[in-house]
Amino acid sequence: MKTSHLVLTGLTLTTCLAGSARSQQVSQTSPQFAATISNSTAAPKPAPEGMVWIPGGEFSMGAGMNGHGSCEMAMPSNDAEPIHRVRVDGFFMDKTAVTNEQFEKFVNATGYVTIAERTPTKEEFPSAPQENLVAGSVVFAPTDHEVPLDDHLQWWTYVKGANWRHPQGPESDLNGKEKYPAVQIAYPDAEAYAKWAGKRLPTEAEFEFAARGGLAGKTYTWGDEFRPGGKWMANTWQGKFPVKDAGEDGYAGIAPVAKFPANGYGLYDMAGNVWEWCSDWYRPDYYETLARAGGVAMNPRGPDSPFDPSEPNEKKRVHRGGSFLCNDQYCSRYIVGTRGKGEVNTGTNHLGFRCVKEASTKTAGR
Repeated sequence: MKTSHLVLTGLTLTTCLAGSARSQQVSQTSPQFAATISNSTAAPKPAPEGMVWIPGGEFSMGAGMNGHGSCEMAMPSNDAEPIHRVRVDGFFMDKTAVTNEQFEKFVNATGYVTIAERTPTKEEFPSAPQENLVAGSVVFAPTDHEVPLDDHLQWWTYVKGANWRHPQGPESDLNGKEKYPAVQIAYPDAEAYAKWAGKRLPTEAEFEFAARGGLAGKTYTWGDEFRPGGKWMANTWQGKFPVKDAGEDGYAGIAPVAKFPANGYGLYDMAGNVWEWCSDWYRPDYYETLARAGGVAMNPRGPDSPFDPSEPNEKKRVHRGGSFLCNDQYCSRYIVGTRGKGEVNTGTNHLGFRCVKEASTKTAGR
């Protein structure tokens, strides 16, 4: 997509793609998914505040499409195939997405101004009308009637004054939302926070290993049933999309962090609530490249450059985890192993981040 400083021309929020189908009950794991082999190294102590140790190890990465694998989805792009073996070293990971109160500490300490708060210039966007050169960001707004799901511009709007302090526009604020994920965060904003905190953003492989929580080839971060025993496991959309989120899971829209059960590694909201930035450039054929190389990919960091055939001139990084907008009508990317993508300078009100840290580095900033 174009950066959030432009009008919505070219906006393709493909982190939620049409045509997916959720399976409430899923059959046995496909042979494509081999067992996860966790490293046996003991967790370094003490753990940094608010982080948990992810042991790393070897696992099958990706998501099966159209009946291949432990989930069946009809997707317009098979960018999460082929399933391939990957090994990652151990690392610490934030238990939750970075919250508003955590991000505010960073801003207060550094004076950092996010991308959405900066007024774009004519030099940056010479073809944009002057009246469109205003600071703001992209906001989801439900429609007042049913609409075809092939035009996302019906529910996404560029809003003047939308930023992390005002996630839905200037009339919104963070009062009482200190424990909610910080959103309207562009990739450079997330990267700046991570550097200040003595951390970094996770690779896509690290995020997936952590999200799986030690399980192999399961559909969700918690297993193969969407609602085991009738229990809601993630903040997703219920009701007719994009008209009304019925909030059957307890939340209509975004939720505070850690309101749903943690996965096997003690991580919260690795599926649903908000999308999260990964450090990898996005290419739909990257997994094919790894598979062709053969063997086990060791600590993959993503391709050397980005490329999205739908918008070849835009520089995109990977998103992971899905959001509160994901649903069985339009988006199933709360399914572990599936991928999202986003232009690096674009934030939305369903996009945040969390950080990781190697055992050998020291935490700074807080």
